[in-house]
Amino acid sequence: MAQDTPGPGTTASDASGAPATPAIPGEGLPKGGVRVAIGALLLGMLLAALDQTIVSTALPTIVSDLGGLEHLSWVVTAYMLASTAATPLWGKLGDQYGRKKLFQTAIVIFLVGSALCGLARNMPELIGFRALQGLGGGGLMVLSMAIVGDIVPPRDRGRYQGLFGAVFGGTSVLGPLLGGLFVDHLSWRWVFYINLPIGVVALAVIAAVLHIPASRVPHRIDYLGTFLIAVVAVCLVLMTSLGGTTYPWSSWRIIGLGVLGVLLLLPFVLVEHRAAEPVLPLGLFRIRTFTLCSVIGFVVGFAMFGSMTYLPTFLQVVHGVTPTLSGVHMLPMVAGLLIASTGSGQIVSRTGRYKVFPIAGTAVMTVGLLLLHQLDPTVSTAMMSVYFFVFGFGLGLVMQVLVLIVQNSVGYADLGVATSGATFFRSIGASFGVSIFGTIFTNKLGPRIADALAGVPLPPGVTTDALKSDPRLLHRLPPAQRTGVLAAYSQSITDVFLYAVPPALLAFALAWLLKEEPLRGSVTAPDTSEVVASNPVERSSRDEVARALSLLGSREGRAKVYEKIAQRAGVDLIPAACWMLLRIKRDGHAEPAILAERVDLPLRVVTEGARQLEIRGLVRREGLQLLLTDEGQQVADVLFRAREEMLAELLGDWWTAADRPHDLKCLVEQLNKELCGSDAEQPRDGEAAGDRPDHRR
Repeated sequence: MAQDTPGPGTTASDASGAPATPAIPGEGLPKGGVRVAIGALLLGMLLAALDQTIVSTALPTIVSDLGGLEHLSWVVTAYMLASTAATPLWGKLGDQYGRKKLFQTAIVIFLVGSALCGLARNMPELIGFRALQGLGGGGLMVLSMAIVGDIVPPRDRGRYQGLFGAVFGGTSVLGPLLGGLFVDHLSWRWVFYINLPIGVVALAVIAAVLHIPASRVPHRIDYLGTFLIAVVAVCLVLMTSLGGTTYPWSSWRIIGLGVLGVLLLLPFVLVEHRAAEPVLPLGLFRIRTFTLCSVIGFVVGFAMFGSMTYLPTFLQVVHGVTPTLSGVHMLPMVAGLLIASTGSGQIVSRTGRYKVFPIAGTAVMTVGLLLLHQLDPTVSTAMMSVYFFVFGFGLGLVMQVLVLIVQNSVGYADLGVATSGATFFRSIGASFGVSIFGTIFTNKLGPRIADALAGVPLPPGVTTDALKSDPRLLHRLPPAQRTGVLAAYSQSITDVFLYAVPPALLAFALAWLLKEEPLRGSVTAPDTSEVVASNPVERSSRDEVARALSLLGSREGRAKVYEKIAQRAGVDLIPAACWMLLRIKRDGHAEPAILAERVDLPLRVVTEGARQLEIRGLVRREGLQLLLTDEGQQVADVLFRAREEMLAELLGDWWTAADRPHDLKCLVEQLNKELCGSDAEQPRDGEAAGDRPDHRR
């Protein structure tokens, strides 16, 4: 295993503890090596993202094979709870001990959990192994995103993190389909075995090519707070999933779980008040917007993951479709979610208006839940697709915007923890949703099957309990009884959507209480990984700002940025000349013919810029190379400062605050150096030469 070595990207500290200016991540690394490393990180992310969706279409078959329909929800919940609890620990341990080693450890834990899941002989074993898999999955997700920041300069970070978002979007579509294909043509166990070859490849590539600059950021990790919040969540989820199914609601076990969960909240609050780096800073709840968004996010997670867990069961049992086709039927929901989340995030980023989206999203989501409640054995595929799309569209309208609103409501110091906190509550909501949906389904199903089969002689080996545990026994029933049992399954599953309507209406009411504040220029739509992930996003404040500024920098590069720089600086130069001047300032010299070939610009564009610089006396020739004159150096410095001011203005009050953080100033300086005269901001052919006459400055 290659060791992490000191190098660029390190946020070192001197003896006084003051952070030193970080070097540029990726400096000195070969471009091909970075791409191969990113590919391996994407494989790691693919593993974790795929396991959130690939299991859903396989669940009915798993339950039929292993039994224990009442425990179906825990196959999903165990993974979610473990990954949610582990996420903050992976992030801080990676900072403290080196991310490469931790990432490899996460892959190994995930692969061991996957292999054991494939070998599980009963539901308790599968649930336990899924929890182990979730521990590794949380590390894969948080560390892969963090490592991008170690090896990729800020100017490219938005582009590369967009690839990770694309992996999430792709697995949302492919996961249910792949799960169905494996079940139909191999075995449900291949849903887990498929992780092994992918993980081994990722592990080998990471060991061979990933050389992360060493980063030793000391943390006082809140182990006790993490343990307490995990135990509270487990107690309450166990109470809601076992109550009324395995044990009566009035039993001492269920009451004890509820009381224990509530009582442990007190020591959790005390621990968080005293922790140097709390896992969930309680001060965030003094921010009204954060509190409202957390509750709304909880409800969104509750509805989304609860429904996505039980809809494949409805499709496969009630409509009799294959696992593969059940994945196809789910595509309209995923399409609606991705279209709405991407569109709403982009609209908010450009217009600065966001309050309408949580209101509209929770309203459409409520309508979608009511439509899903109308599903029955006779509903057509076309109508189901419409219902699924409406529900997914409602979720998408609110999910991405919630993260954006939270980021806009907090100070720079709290940006990272507020982002992870908002997604944390959606993750906890998802765990509760899957659990409570399962409890409602199980409580309703047993009595309805018993009513449907009351007084009817059953074939040998077929009992009410057997039909609850193994839906495949339905084909052994006479047609009349089969219809009654299918109706029992249908009503029991669709009832869960009706029970989700009151929480959705609560979220709708709370959305009206959100206060719309001016949107900071640096607050952009989060990537897809922050939207559809089942476990919290974990990035520092600096990482979030670097991602946003890199996206905005590239967006401005497409919008005639050098015209804006020249105008701000009071310099009458065409865009191509401004770009070349800053390029020469950065590299020390430039040769027009080679430069045109390297950056894929027409030679005439580069020549026109060079000619204007020579006429103005801003550059001089030495052979084929252009060098800055003293006056050229002064003009380049003015342009450079103008570009930096443009970046800084995007930060709003984060930048103008009297106690502006040192690392924020370093980030803006670093990003400005990378963008000025860069390939990413090269002028376009049509706008490079400009139409203005050649006047001197």
